[in-house]
Amino acid sequence: MPGSRKSPFNPQKLLRWESFLVILILLEAAVFGAINPRFLRPSVLFGSFNDFTSICVISIFVTFVLITGGMDIQSGSIVGLSSIVLGLIWASFGLNIWLAAVLTIVTGAACGAFSGFLVAFTGVPAMVVTLGCSFLYSGFAKTIMKLARIETHKGISGFPASFTAFTGWTICGVPFQFVIFLFLALTAHLLLHRTKYGRYVFLCGINRNAAEYSGINSRFVIMSAYIMSGLGASLAGIILTSYLGTAKPDFGKELTLPIITAVVLGGTSILGGRGTILGTALAAIVIGLMRFGLSMSGVSTQYLDIPVGFLLIISVGLRALAGNRIVIKKFFDGVFPAVGRSK
Repeated sequence: MPGSRKSPFNPQKLLRWESFLVILILLEAAVFGAINPRFLRPSVLFGSFNDFTSICVISIFVTFVLITGGMDIQSGSIVGLSSIVLGLIWASFGLNIWLAAVLTIVTGAACGAFSGFLVAFTGVPAMVVTLGCSFLYSGFAKTIMKLARIETHKGISGFPASFTAFTGWTICGVPFQFVIFLFLALTAHLLLHRTKYGRYVFLCGINRNAAEYSGINSRFVIMSAYIMSGLGASLAGIILTSYLGTAKPDFGKELTLPIITAVVLGGTSILGGRGTILGTALAAIVIGLMRFGLSMSGVSTQYLDIPVGFLLIISVGLRALAGNRIVIKKFFDGVFPAVGRSK
């Protein structure tokens, strides 16, 4: 009607997926805090981020891969390989530990580039490529250890204090690892949501042929997404090695399920073309706090993947339901029948 106004209140904004994830974090704090009051201590709560920073860091960059319509289940293997490469370059070749860290990042990028090339230029399904590469990189890490005559279960230790100390720093009580995560999340957010490159990533996931017709080099965009994923995995490997003070080839072997769950739970479509860095970051925190809270509640670590798998299944179902406009319309017509009507 002429002169009518819409209500400034829009209930759909309250049900954004990110809002739901924030509610999940608050519920976790309430539930685990009730079970074990120590969970709510600031020092314990902030300290818990040290245990799952790897999930947070890697999932941010795997988001790019899934948005392009791909899949990445090799990140955990790159973490272990990066840890070993870092240790061997420092211990066997005597290079400065920070120079070794730079070369480790290059190694992670090279692993991502190899996988990305196969996916983008050969047409082999991403699931097959990254599954094969996960075994390949894991095998490389163990082979390198054997050639260097280092026992796998012992790993490489004795890193310089300057290297092992930086993951123990705090800024106003906030762990430095969490600060790194926030910086990477902000950088990835700006890259994905505020640049042309980010738009290309989304378009490749929505319709690769349309992207090609628009003059976008879809092969380069897809390959670059895997390179960033490899970079994220190598960074996680460096952080994990510094935090634990040792380098081992099996670092990251249990990270695949939490990483994929964080990306999907964060709202990224497994079919590509949709996702946010904010959603992934919040979902990674949800999963990390859940695993930490369950551990503090006395649950054995061997059972921690059960709730993560449950979250993965539920998140896929809920996102599919949320994408059904007919269901959403009926929900709002029933719950908020007067909202949005003209006065």
